[in-house]
Amino acid sequence: MASKLERKPARAAGATPSRGDDRQAQLLEIAGRLFAKNGFKGTSLRDIAEEAQITKAALYYHFPNKEALYQRILLHGLELLLEEVLAATASERTAIDKVRAFMLTTAEHYTSNRDSWITGSNAFHTTEESASRAKGVMFRDQYEKHLRNCIREGIKSGEFRDVDPAIAGRLLLSSINSMSRWHKPDGPLSAHAVVEQFLDIILVGLRAK
Repeated sequence: MASKLERKPARAAGATPSRGDDRQAQLLEIAGRLFAKNGFKGTSLRDIAEEAQITKAALYYHFPNKEALYQRILLHGLELLLEEVLAATASERTAIDKVRAFMLTTAEHYTSNRDSWITGSNAFHTTEESASRAKGVMFRDQYEKHLRNCIREGIKSGEFRDVDPAIAGRLLLSSINSMSRWHKPDGPLSAHAVVEQFLDIILVGLRAK
């Protein structure tokens, strides 16, 4: 049976996007795919315009520059991820269930927003500072802090051993952060199934004796 967290996002009833919204969504999808494949520096506005089969002038109508496109993709993805894990963990009672909800929700977000995820990962692996990177770090820090708080809650309740929450959090997140380098979307296991196996292994070491 599929996990209760394994779900597909649905459009709100009655929501009818305008043609302008459709075009922006298309441009963001194309830009995200190219940023994920070639990186920020390796992607030009001309590349995005040619892929969308529009002129650069038409692209400027929607986004004033490449940084604005990049920021929209990076920050929207991170903000959405933070909202999703906060909502998923709020409905759980035990710390173990909160950690599982956090990680499995992250896996679902990764599946639905893979290009945005890779774009964000690339942004954090570069030492180049930018306004979008600085704001992205703020969302990332809140996201990671929430996982550490779930672990601290488990230590306090006696569910987890007295481990370092920061190190335990890094271990959990490193398991999913590495997936973009080896996991194939069309492979035999979904990201959700992979993370479930990671959790079954890692939580054994975290649980109190």
